[in-house]
Amino acid sequence: MLCVVYKSPKKADTYLFIERRDDFSRVPGSLLDTFGTPQLAMIVNLATKARLAQADIDKVRQALRTQGYYLQLPPPPENLLKAHLASAPKSSS
Repeated sequence: MLCVVYKSPKKADTYLFIERRDDFSRVPGSLLDTFGTPQLAMIVNLATKARLAQADIDKVRQALRTQGYYLQLPPPPENLLKAHLASAPKSSS
């Protein structure tokens, strides 16, 4: 199963996986408006891959079959303050 991966010029680390090159017919227009003009990043053969760097390959395959696209968003930024407060010793009042 081949898929084509496009990166967003508007959203950092955001990628759109589709089944065929330049065929955005199954991608909602509102998503494309937010995504921006897709920029070709790579073509991937999912049949020969065991895993992907940032996405669950089984979820990608399933989304391509059922909806015709998969949107990969960047992981949420780490909340350093929350991590610090969780690791700080508790003070007694």
